[in-house]
Amino acid sequence: MALKSAPLTPALAAAPAPRATVTLPAATFLMGTDYARANRGDGEGPVRPVSLSSYAVDAYPVTNADFTAFVQATGYVTESERYGTSFVFHAQIPDALYDEVVEDTLSAAPWWCLVRGASWRTPEGPGSNIGERMDHPVVHVSWNDAMAYAAWSGGTLPTEAQWEYAARGGLEQKLYPWGDELTPAGHHLCNVWQGEFPDLNTAEDGYAATCPVDAFPPNGHGLYSVTGNTWEWCADFWSTDFSAAPSADPQGPSAGAARVMKGGSFLCHASYCNRYRPAARTQNTPDSAASNIGFRCVRPVR
Repeated sequence: MALKSAPLTPALAAAPAPRATVTLPAATFLMGTDYARANRGDGEGPVRPVSLSSYAVDAYPVTNADFTAFVQATGYVTESERYGTSFVFHAQIPDALYDEVVEDTLSAAPWWCLVRGASWRTPEGPGSNIGERMDHPVVHVSWNDAMAYAAWSGGTLPTEAQWEYAARGGLEQKLYPWGDELTPAGHHLCNVWQGEFPDLNTAEDGYAATCPVDAFPPNGHGLYSVTGNTWEWCADFWSTDFSAAPSADPQGPSAGAARVMKGGSFLCHASYCNRYRPAARTQNTPDSAASNIGFRCVRPVR
């Protein structure tokens, strides 16, 4: 049974600082993809016209600095902190601490380690901290944690359609927010894996784990870090049952066991994940957290 996070009473909490947002006017775009190398079973297609009402979206993912302000104002305790564990990629754990802090690994993906004491404050477990990573995206936050922050900040999580339209940056049916080449003219434009997954990361893009949210240029809408770095939670329940028929402001299924995540992370590689594209998608249970999962919010247009 999932533990419940500490209750949040926004009326009693200090108001958050204004965030940099981008207002996107009402628009219709082609959602999804028929990309031949998409992961089977992910439900990226079919391509379908989706109309969206105007909304505002955070220009950046929620950072450690942002989340610190939230916790200081509300006293919120994340689910990872309450459980006492969270998942960390194996290469992020110091060799000297591995046997001491690792409680288990995932059988289907043994590079994911359940680490005692890992949380948003201590991303790699005991002895780690976020002191020099305040401008990195917050990690080890569950969907439930993200929703609590969003409510405090006056927003909510984006629907999958809102997230994908914002991430595409005004381009239609391109693989990436900047076009169809991952590294045009040899330039790295996002934080993903280089080398041989899961044991050799050459970090040619400059980062072996998370990076500052503004480390790479924004997309055409002015949004940063929509590809790679960390997965981002969406509001929708997970489904792979989509129609090619047009839709307006889709909200996803009314119920389900998992929630959608978009954008890929610093661990995505063509040989393993290949989900560092706006149309790509994956899922996780709403109480799950890991060292590569974060979020951003959307807000009503004022």
